[in-house]
Amino acid sequence: MTGSRVPDPSITNTQEAGVDEGGIVKVQGDTLVILRRGRLFTVSLAGGELRPIDSINAFPPGVSGRGDWYDEMLVTGNRVIVVGYSYDRGGTEINRFRLSPEGRLSFEDAYHLRSNDYYSSRNYASRLIGHRLIIYTPLDLDWDEDPLEILPGVRRWRGDNSEAPFQRIAGARQIYKPPPSQRERDIEIDTLHTVMDCDVAAPALDCSAIGVLGPESHTFYVSGSAVYLWTSDEWYDDDGDTEGVAAFMYRLPLDRRRPAAIRVRGAPVDQFSFREDLGDGLVNVVVRSEGDGDSMLGPEASEGSVALLRLPIREFGNGSREARLSFYRSLPKIDESEWSFRNRYVGDHLLYGGGEYDEERNGASLVVVPLDGGAVEEIELAHSVDRIELLGRDGLVVGGGSNTLGFTAIELDGRRPRIGDLFRLPEASEGESRSHAFFFNPETADGASGILGLPIARAVESNQDRLFGSAAAMLFLSRQNRRFAPAGELAADVRGVIDDGCQASCVDWYGNARPIFWRGRIFALLGYELVEGRLDGRTIHERRRVSFAPPPPPPAKDD
Repeated sequence: MTGSRVPDPSITNTQEAGVDEGGIVKVQGDTLVILRRGRLFTVSLAGGELRPIDSINAFPPGVSGRGDWYDEMLVTGNRVIVVGYSYDRGGTEINRFRLSPEGRLSFEDAYHLRSNDYYSSRNYASRLIGHRLIIYTPLDLDWDEDPLEILPGVRRWRGDNSEAPFQRIAGARQIYKPPPSQRERDIEIDTLHTVMDCDVAAPALDCSAIGVLGPESHTFYVSGSAVYLWTSDEWYDDDGDTEGVAAFMYRLPLDRRRPAAIRVRGAPVDQFSFREDLGDGLVNVVVRSEGDGDSMLGPEASEGSVALLRLPIREFGNGSREARLSFYRSLPKIDESEWSFRNRYVGDHLLYGGGEYDEERNGASLVVVPLDGGAVEEIELAHSVDRIELLGRDGLVVGGGSNTLGFTAIELDGRRPRIGDLFRLPEASEGESRSHAFFFNPETADGASGILGLPIARAVESNQDRLFGSAAAMLFLSRQNRRFAPAGELAADVRGVIDDGCQASCVDWYGNARPIFWRGRIFALLGYELVEGRLDGRTIHERRRVSFAPPPPPPAKDD
């Protein structure tokens, strides 16, 4: 159509196409928006330039921000949405900012949600589908309080010290719990899990909510059509030994039809344990015998046997039925000592494996499971399984071993999966573990050729580590006809690191480094630096760099 323009592809390594995830860098038009250490920054890429434009606190004016964490940022239209948690004021915050065509930022409004901290070492609390913000928050229950005071609520920040009352956005009919038919076992109900759906394009934030009562442990996943919430609770015998897990999976359609639930077994590890396949009418979930859910560092520790649940979506009901055992497929178990279980769906296959906490490993097993029921393969790798990503139709496993960082391609286009090319980077480790730290830019539809970026750790001085972190360089690997070759690194200039006078979010829990591929240009976000690379043949050279760091705070006055 005349006058229309195809939107730029996402610069975020998202799990689901069309479902953006709250992150630390987004692009709108030819402006990069960056969230770091309690501030928003904009950098212009227009006309081939690289120029800092503006910065603003990521919290409301008149607020110190101390004790607050601003972790996730999304952009839609001319609005920037920052999601954070305030220990000072209590509750999750949604702060909205206006982004001008010139890249200038201005505060618009702020809202508080009744919740506890949403942080997860792997998952993201927020998703954006169009202008619909989908956000998960938990709330610990105090049964001595007025029940109406625990219902999902929102209040607008008024710019003074007074606290406006919360406006309820869900009533009792929008709160669900395990059905009465499950009373044969005491299922702990100590948390209200809330999924909010907010129109962030509305003049005033317009939200609705659904709540689920259940135990603290949970895992949260958003597809293009529904939100899935899995809650689980271990129960014990008289000697205090674990007997099993009582679990429920809820499906909350995004078209606002009535939620449905089913009783299930085990616990998923993280959001990547899920994949909805609407064409087959299925939701796939990898489960283990024991798991702690999304909260805090829960995804890093899971134990026991492994199974793949392939559940027909039509089986969801009111939660009174249990998923039939025939829907589960038992899979090979990894060692009890395994730490940091990783799983990922790649095309028609499931890949999983694990690493070990604080131990050097020279190899590990990767399990490859065809989703159609074909034979399971166990592949021996030369390094641990610390990250699983997609290279088009193939998989990529990244992990450490023998003081190197290994990259192994898993080729999945044949009758049997096979190990592809292996690249080793000596004396290096991953700089960040979050999924957003990785990006693969394909040159061919099948991913056989392309270029990938991943932050790597280099030693920095102890006095700089507090300000910079461990991801001191961005590694780029070229893949040509399924063969890896080093394309080069873009490194941070740690000599220029200065005190930024940080007031909020002074630890980069969500990382500080990202590879960015945008309209044929390549960048490395490294702390407060944005470094642009130039691809000469198959080698990246630094073209230029810019610092968008805030000015240092004025020196303290003598008494």
